[in-house]
Amino acid sequence: MSGRRVVITGMGVVAPGGIGTKAFWELLTSGTTATRTISLFDSTGFRSRVAAECDFDPVREGLSPREIRRMDRAAQFVVVCTRDALADSGLTADELPAHRTGVSIGSAVGCTMGLEEEYLVVSDRGKRWLVDPTYAVPHLYGYMVPSTLAVEAAWVCGAEGPVALISTGCTSGLDAVGHGAQLIREGSADVMIAGATDAPISPITSACFDAIRATTPRNDDPEHASRPFDRDRKGFVLGEGSAVFVLEELERAKARGAHIYAEVSAFATRSNAFHMTGLKPDGREMAEAITVAMGKARIRPEDIDYINAHGSGTKQNDRHETAAFKASLGHRAYEVPVSSIKSMIGHSLGAIGSIEIAASVLAIEHNAVPPTANLDTPDPECDLDYVPHTAREQRVDTVLTVGSGFGGFQTAMLLSGLEGRAA
Repeated sequence: MSGRRVVITGMGVVAPGGIGTKAFWELLTSGTTATRTISLFDSTGFRSRVAAECDFDPVREGLSPREIRRMDRAAQFVVVCTRDALADSGLTADELPAHRTGVSIGSAVGCTMGLEEEYLVVSDRGKRWLVDPTYAVPHLYGYMVPSTLAVEAAWVCGAEGPVALISTGCTSGLDAVGHGAQLIREGSADVMIAGATDAPISPITSACFDAIRATTPRNDDPEHASRPFDRDRKGFVLGEGSAVFVLEELERAKARGAHIYAEVSAFATRSNAFHMTGLKPDGREMAEAITVAMGKARIRPEDIDYINAHGSGTKQNDRHETAAFKASLGHRAYEVPVSSIKSMIGHSLGAIGSIEIAASVLAIEHNAVPPTANLDTPDPECDLDYVPHTAREQRVDTVLTVGSGFGGFQTAMLLSGLEGRAA
């Protein structure tokens, strides 16, 4: 059963600026930014006080009072996305083959908000070194175990096959979908619910990124704070959100007449074994991941129509990526359009890879390339076609989407449209 083809037949998205794939795509193609001054907590005194927050109302999204009480914000995101992805696929939990259905969810920081809120309670806002656990919510253990996020998604769809939480920093969202696709390819599952979630906009996360000066200090102009590939970029903007997909074996999807968004053609990941946060300027490890993915998919550089870049807006990342594209694609790197949606929805850490997959799939679906907002003065060292400000209508059959994460993780995924998609 090895070598089976894997396709995406359903999507659910919770992102800054819009809930659902329609609102998400409209935001991206309009070039509008969803970055603003932080409202989820009092950010007075922080170096970076801007973020891309989701306007998320759990009641409006159909969560019960018990679910809201039990689940961290990141878990709420992934449950809503799982439900939406199943509905979009035309499947119900009852129709899924339970033992042949699995879940693969990515997250970089797990239930950060729930943990921080509960620590404040049991420690009396940090006044007590010896905390009193009797004041904690009964679901505190669930906040401490990141796999809870995958379990919540599994409960939604009744999955009794392989269930896993993938945590590889900022490549988690790509790696989780890649893992899910591999389980289908090898025959371990027929359907996978795969994606990622993170809700990191909290004092502890913000303080950590402040300490290493990774996030932008451009607080006076939040809408233009995220500036990937721009000469005046000063760091990334923290974001949050989730995206979940229904992955199916191709013949199964065709047999039931599913709408097929795209095929997960190939996936590869590498590590630089170099530095926790540093990147080598030559981009060798990312270039290797891209080259391996192209080899697996039997795709040439000339076949790639769009690159969805990691594009975090830090000096070293943007230059690193540019070098990696040149090293792996040769002259084609100067011809293929590239963009970073982080310019509009920020960097949601482990979730962003899956959200970028959603953007890539929608680019194939609508034959359009989303822009890089705020790219006013390109960095001379970033000299590729980064599609500034305005979406570009063009044929998009194959997309390369990449990720780069703390710890040296480098991931590449290729997504392709299918001829004669099922209606």
